[in-house]
Amino acid sequence: MEEDTDFRIRFSSLCFITDHVGFHGTIKSSPSDFVVTEIDEQGQLVNKATNELIGKVLPEPNNFAKKTKVDFQSLSFKEESNQEVSTVTGCSDNQNHQSGSEKEDNDGTSKGKEEQVDVLGNLLDEKTNELLNHFACDIKEKWNSKTELIGSSPEFSLGRILDKNQRAILHSAVRQKFPFLITVGKNSEIVVKPNLEYKELCHLVSEEEAFDFFKYLDAKKENSKFTFKPDTNKDHRKAVHHFVNKKFGNLVETKSFPELNYDAGNPNVVITVRFREKTHKHRKRSLFECRDQKVIYTAFTLRKENLEMFEALGFLAIKLGVIPSDFSYAGLKDKKAITYQAMVVRKVTPERLKNIEKEIEKKRMNVFNIRSVDDSLRLGQLKGNHFDIIIRNLRNQINDSANLRERILEAIENVKNKGFVNYYGPQRFGMGRKVHTDQIGLALLKSEMVEAVKLFLTPEDLDDPVNKAKKYFLQTEDAKGTLSMMPEFKVRERALLESLHRFGMTEEGCIQAWFSFPHSMRIFYVHAYSSKIWNEAVSYRLATYGSRVVEGDLVCLDEDVDDEHFPNSRVHLVTEEEESANTYAIHRVVLPVLGYNIQYPRNKVGQWYQEVLSKDGLQTYGSLSGGKELLCSFIASAIH
Repeated sequence: MEEDTDFRIRFSSLCFITDHVGFHGTIKSSPSDFVVTEIDEQGQLVNKATNELIGKVLPEPNNFAKKTKVDFQSLSFKEESNQEVSTVTGCSDNQNHQSGSEKEDNDGTSKGKEEQVDVLGNLLDEKTNELLNHFACDIKEKWNSKTELIGSSPEFSLGRILDKNQRAILHSAVRQKFPFLITVGKNSEIVVKPNLEYKELCHLVSEEEAFDFFKYLDAKKENSKFTFKPDTNKDHRKAVHHFVNKKFGNLVETKSFPELNYDAGNPNVVITVRFREKTHKHRKRSLFECRDQKVIYTAFTLRKENLEMFEALGFLAIKLGVIPSDFSYAGLKDKKAITYQAMVVRKVTPERLKNIEKEIEKKRMNVFNIRSVDDSLRLGQLKGNHFDIIIRNLRNQINDSANLRERILEAIENVKNKGFVNYYGPQRFGMGRKVHTDQIGLALLKSEMVEAVKLFLTPEDLDDPVNKAKKYFLQTEDAKGTLSMMPEFKVRERALLESLHRFGMTEEGCIQAWFSFPHSMRIFYVHAYSSKIWNEAVSYRLATYGSRVVEGDLVCLDEDVDDEHFPNSRVHLVTEEEESANTYAIHRVVLPVLGYNIQYPRNKVGQWYQEVLSKDGLQTYGSLSGGKELLCSFIASAIH
């Protein structure tokens, strides 16, 4: 298929030789030749009239911490991050610890232990509850054995809980049962992680005290106090004071008091912690106020034609008086196409959205299936996409005299029987002639923030207002002047320029400028680089080994997996014996997308990853053992 000659030359590795002759044709001659319709989680096309298909999805526990994402369609090798939860026996969650706080306060924070267990049992299915306990035991075992957690902090997802009250109860129940864990909310999903502050406190006080202290903090019982064990060492008490005030000083305050009946010559002193009265009361009041002021979410289907998605969101945001990050969606869609996708916007009523229907039509956009829902969408919350593609200019390969119709039917059968490589398409990399999104992503990975900004604002050879403004900026670095030239609808460019005007064209200023983008936009560029590497890795794998499954390949053990997320335990390294016995078919092979704690093939393909990353200046991040290094500190701290 031919779409863009320059792109095809630049990414010449995005193809491989098959045993059928094939044919030539052109796609995307016009946007109407390429229609993309999202398929929601219920398997429905979103361009059809729907009832409430969003916001009513039952919790779907993701029963493993994030490490390896694998996405394959017939012959496909895409991987994302999911981490297996190890099964550990003989783990104690310290439920029998006695609190060091006052007895009445101890009752307030630890009573109802069985009640908390029941809460977890009621809100989580049996398997998720069991795996949560295994995850907690695994963390404690690693800490107790002094083993450092390699790579990024492991995570365990409890799935999506759409009811806010249930989420609040579940957050508290997990923290009360496992104070050495923390819970984080992500678009109705609850993710459990190790509490590194708990581990840090264990270096200063006993684990028993740390356990009870974090239970006390999470219970947030007004007028309660927590008391550490008596301590004669002044320097040590000072370190405990410093830790508590540094980490939780906005919430609690500490004081030292002599212990009753102490020996004046060698006094025991106790540190008492209590909630700051004003802060605590304000926090409680805010929680009640928030319950009364429920956030409005409106779901709709967005139809756009020949329009970049972020440009569409920017235009909608201006018309609705919100910001682009108030929109959530399940996935990105092509620009040069007609696309239908589910969207949710915060703080906008269905009536307000209906009022702008006529205004947005001139931008080749339509909205329908408008309705109120309970929550936002998250990336990946879809079953897939349906494509209606028109191929034009059909013709035989050179020196092929066969009937063209027969060649087309042969190609169709070949795909049906043997599958295809599910490459990331050109839209992932942008259609710019001078700069592609993966180049910006590489600059971000290398922490070259100024270079990333310059790449983002590099003009094309077009004489239009947008490119004139970009050209002016590269010549002058005058953010304010460029802002006055940049059209209103270029939301990303204007947000970046406003930040540069405020913070300056320095390394720190450029970091702040990237923060002006919503998270989904910031991470998009890094994903583009990762996608490019994946595309090239697939082509290298096929050119090197063909359709044979060889020793050192990674294969998915679950042949019928219909979800791109599954535990890393289901990814298997092919042995020499399995290669000889032809144990696995090629469609079971998977290849990793760059990420945290990634397992790489142990053959020439794994070596290829290391060499390519090194060539791109990511020597430090190319370790075949995977690990947090690969996405570097910019992703770990600045993007997330």
